[in-house]
Amino acid sequence: MAESIVDLRSDTVTRPTAGMRAAMAAAEVGDDVYGEDPTVNALEAEVAALFGHEAALFCPTGSMANQIALQLVVPPGAELLCDADAHVVTYEMGAAAAYGAITSRTWPAVGADVDPDVVAGMIRPDGYWAVTTRAIAVEQTHNRGGGGVIPLGTLRRLRQIADAAQLALHCDGARIWHAHVADGVSLVEYGSLFDTLSVCLSKGLGAPVGSLVVGSAERIERARVVRKRMGGGMRQAGVLAAAGRYALAHHVDRLADDHAKAARLAEAIAPYGVLAGPVRTNLVPLDLTKAALDAHSLAAAARAEGVLVSVLGPRTARLVTHMDVTDTAVDRAGTVLAGILRA
Repeated sequence: MAESIVDLRSDTVTRPTAGMRAAMAAAEVGDDVYGEDPTVNALEAEVAALFGHEAALFCPTGSMANQIALQLVVPPGAELLCDADAHVVTYEMGAAAAYGAITSRTWPAVGADVDPDVVAGMIRPDGYWAVTTRAIAVEQTHNRGGGGVIPLGTLRRLRQIADAAQLALHCDGARIWHAHVADGVSLVEYGSLFDTLSVCLSKGLGAPVGSLVVGSAERIERARVVRKRMGGGMRQAGVLAAAGRYALAHHVDRLADDHAKAARLAEAIAPYGVLAGPVRTNLVPLDLTKAALDAHSLAAAARAEGVLVSVLGPRTARLVTHMDVTDTAVDRAGTVLAGILRA
């Protein structure tokens, strides 16, 4: 992407920094399917410790990490509860059903504004010839919920509900690093609330690839089998794991910069009534229901002026700040988008 382009489609478009590339080039490697890649092993141990769990498993993608985790906590034919906009049922190509034979049932999409009482009322116990609920999944931060952060009190209440019903609680933590920075909740605190987590290195942290499943040693041992079954066995993956280790060492605290950039971008377009909600992290959600332009028209007009916008629906769009978007680029994007909306 040329420097003249301001790419706000996603934080997945970031490119490895010079320091990250150097770490990748210098990585000590081995065959990970045999468990012999020292850099992968170190990354897995580091991430498990960050969340206070026993073990972790390095996976090529976030979708694979999520789907492995779900298969660990929901047996075939049983049910997962999540919200209607959750990534695990929206953007993962029906994998829960296709790979895990998992039934999904959703509560109305409310982003980060989860009502634990609604979730509790949906749980189906064993018996009565009904599909049995086995797990609840939440997303932190919430992608289609505009990067919203589920409050710690809500998560604690969901943990109580899950314990009372003997259910597992899974966190799609693709951007949990952003929640950690935004609210100051420790990663160990988050980890203590969930039986399994997936955490991504290739979004705001800027690694080129990779997510991890986090959980107990017993679950992660089973996860290795599921990963291999799904085609996720990797060989000299230390060159990828080294990027993740570099990202954890250098790119977590700087997420606050992305949050500040998103807030400034939101401020530039706030007068035009298109913000879908408050901006908490690095996502700026746009609701164009009352605007003259639909999402595709806005994206086309912005692209013509060198700004790339993500289209989520006919009247829904999204702007995402990240480490490859400078302060100058953010200001330029704000000027361009404000001009389009004003016109």
